Amino acid sequence: MTKQVQQLDHVIIRFAGDSGDGMQLAGDRFTQETAIFGNDLSTQPNFPAEIRAPAGTLAGVSSFQLHFADHDILTPGDAPDVLIAMNPAALKANISDLPRGGDLIVNTDEFTKRNLTKVGYQVNPLEDGSLEQYNVHAVPITSMTVKALESFDITRKDAERAKNMFALGMLSWLYDRPADGTLSFLKAKFASKPEIMAANVAAFGAGWNFGETTEAFPARYEVKPAPLTPGTYRNISGNTALAYGLIAASQLAGLPLFLGSYPITPASDILHELAKHKRFGVRTFQAEDEIAAVGAALGASFGGSLSVTSTSGPGMLLKAETIGLAVSVELPLIVCDIQRAGPSTGMPTKTEQADLLQRCSAGTASRRSRSSRRPARPAASTRPSRRPGSRSSTAPRCSCSPTATWPTAPSRGASQTPRACPT
Repeated sequence: MTKQVQQLDHVIIRFAGDSGDGMQLAGDRFTQETAIFGNDLSTQPNFPAEIRAPAGTLAGVSSFQLHFADHDILTPGDAPDVLIAMNPAALKANISDLPRGGDLIVNTDEFTKRNLTKVGYQVNPLEDGSLEQYNVHAVPITSMTVKALESFDITRKDAERAKNMFALGMLSWLYDRPADGTLSFLKAKFASKPEIMAANVAAFGAGWNFGETTEAFPARYEVKPAPLTPGTYRNISGNTALAYGLIAASQLAGLPLFLGSYPITPASDILHELAKHKRFGVRTFQAEDEIAAVGAALGASFGGSLSVTSTSGPGMLLKAETIGLAVSVELPLIVCDIQRAGPSTGMPTKTEQADLLQRCSAGTASRRSRSSRRPARPAASTRPSRRPGSRSSTAPRCSCSPTATWPTAPSRGASQTPRACPT
């Protein structure tokens, strides 16, 4: 069936389902193929803080949002143009973000009375007219996946698990994404389980073929590659970039790099990444707790290393005394605070700039600290007002301090008076 191709300049897609539905994997694979295709992109994974919330509940919803375009973009976007809801919980948790006229792809097999009751739906939203403002595509993804895998020697549970590959194949066809990379990934990932590997490849193909043959999608869409400067590009996260920057700094400084860290979301990736690079003189130490981690880093600094410790909100509180000690004895120490929502205990997967005031002012000993961050908006903004640093000031407002001064660490013979903020 030949379908018309519509040109778009950008698209925001959100995969949403239960935390066991493989939405992060589906989103990651769609992202990888989009990067290979040449689009500029930005992503936002969002997964629950609980180890595993009860299946089908709002607390267990996991999502992955991808914004890709034929031009330079800077954010993963606010509202999705396309929402893939794998169950009623995913629909209820995300439908408020979908704008009127947006595309909604729903896995109808999961809209059972039991699943609807779990999230508070008294009637099926696919039948009561409450979704009329959206372009609803009702697709029995689970049953079609199981049907496509009948010939494979796998359990029904394993067949149902492949529904994320069916959804990925369908979306890959709809937005003209390459498939070779995903097929190679599946063959490598399940190389030790050939039957599971073949089933996932078949599920991906079934989703692709469904998109091509169904009348539910009258057109497919194309987002042309962005005009990027020719060269070699890397798909990278902020934590990975930070790890590479630390390695580069140690090489340029001619100092061995030491990381003392205790695993904590979302900072653990720095420890994982640096542990791979021993050939660059990197030494990593996974301590028994946050206090031991920063203490080891401070000791390595005394021994002549470029010392780093990484953490998040709760760890910053535990490290405060040793950070104060580092200032008192004038030993350099890099503290990477990968912030999450505050109060951050119990909210490890939700990010925000929650530790700024703590980082700029909290701690033991008489000290001033210097903090840097990537500002959410330009550091200097113009607002009509009466005094520097206030909400309505016409003077530039410092992004690192509530006052218009830049806090500096004291050193021997140095003035304790804050100097003017460079921003």
